[in-house]
Amino acid sequence: MEDLSPYPPGDYDVVVVGTGPAGLQTSYCLTRAGVRNHALLSADEAPGGMFRRFPIFERLISWTKPDAPFDRRSREYECYDHNSLVADEPEVRGLVAGFMDRSFDVPARAEMESGIVAFAEQAGIEARYGCRWTATRRDAERLVLETSDGEYRCRAAVFAVGMTEPWAPPLRGSEHATHYVETRPADFYRDKRVVIIGKRNSGFELASGLLPWARELTLVSPRPVDISVLAHSPLRVRYLQPYEEYVRGVAGTRVVNAAIDGIERAAGGLRVLADGTSWKGRLRFDADEVILATGFRVPLGDLREVGVVTVSNDRVPSLGPFWESISAPGVFFAGNATMASRGLAKSGVSPNSTSVNGFRYNARVLVRHLAERLGIEQPRPLLAGDAVVPLLLDELARGPELWIQKGYLARVVSLHEAEGIRDDGILPLEHFVDGGGGPDAVAVAIEVSPDGEIYPAVYTRRAGQLTEDQLDPHPVQAFDGDPYKRDLEALLAPLLGSSA
Repeated sequence: MEDLSPYPPGDYDVVVVGTGPAGLQTSYCLTRAGVRNHALLSADEAPGGMFRRFPIFERLISWTKPDAPFDRRSREYECYDHNSLVADEPEVRGLVAGFMDRSFDVPARAEMESGIVAFAEQAGIEARYGCRWTATRRDAERLVLETSDGEYRCRAAVFAVGMTEPWAPPLRGSEHATHYVETRPADFYRDKRVVIIGKRNSGFELASGLLPWARELTLVSPRPVDISVLAHSPLRVRYLQPYEEYVRGVAGTRVVNAAIDGIERAAGGLRVLADGTSWKGRLRFDADEVILATGFRVPLGDLREVGVVTVSNDRVPSLGPFWESISAPGVFFAGNATMASRGLAKSGVSPNSTSVNGFRYNARVLVRHLAERLGIEQPRPLLAGDAVVPLLLDELARGPELWIQKGYLARVVSLHEAEGIRDDGILPLEHFVDGGGGPDAVAVAIEVSPDGEIYPAVYTRRAGQLTEDQLDPHPVQAFDGDPYKRDLEALLAPLLGSSA
């Protein structure tokens, strides 16, 4: 029988693995960047990735405002929509908002899945579904991906496989516990004592969902909950009711800082043994159920055998600023695995690469970089000197990439003796600062100070010397106003000279 599925085994410039939001965004961008000889493979039977199953208690913490000061089809609307994938065509933008019932400003899991499916359909993204990546090897200058359908040879591979493999630290008695992914329906925990090991998003999601059901809830991990970062997070604070109950002294809910020593069988159930970290002493928690909300890792398969090295307790690959493995050339990652490239991490602020709102832009920058490596020229429009300051001011005021990936992505303009002034678009700020020089150029970014103030940052490179300037904050972030225009003109005058 003739195989009518798209992307049959064979030779491609790029192979993308995964049809969650990152894989779809990457494939979409590859087509628009002119990399048409690419394949999109998926072990699933339909698009959606992890959102076909998670989060377990159905509501996301990334928000979308269905009605905003900008039209859903505009680029500016992306600052108000942290869930939709991004597109060149206006009709393919802001799709998740159209599926939300407005009960909350965060979509339900099914609404998010519907938005992703709609993006794939309306953008015309094809994939070879039911095709499982099984092994990897190198053959001269090619990567070879073995799959359940046959072999795919490529110059570069982009793994958009998420952080979907359950991870737990070595823990005595862990066989008595279940992992987050094995959580039962909420009514299974009715009138039970539940200990949740882990106090990050997944731990609090479970605790919040089980509050109406469990007789007693305990969340335990070594580090205290750090609520100081929440005010500047792009994610909604939705799962903190268990913490609120604990700090108010509500019986039956506890949030404890302790290092787990082990889990053991006890009369009538389980017992979790721990040693206090913020309070010194031995702690024992009796439980009917213990759930490990200890996170996930990237399912790397055999990629270590082709040279991929990892960080963070072997949970994520070690990546450069363009999300390529630092040790395995041609192996790239998209999606929440891009969190492994932390950027400059000034003031301890991490990028939003764990969420769709951030990694959708990472994918677009990755594709542009990859296309140019493949010899496919990307648009870099020439600018008149007097257009530079207005462009950069507009980006500082409204550019979604800069506002969502604060201190991580920047808008770059470079000066060339032969060509003139060139708009280089969005690039990783780390690459601009630490990338080993280049022509005279300017990069602007939105950053956050240690005390939480948001301000514009301007990086200028002149004759190989890099200068960083921080502009003043503004109470309503009106960074395109006259004071900022004057500041930026003064900073760029030595670069632009008579061109401005």
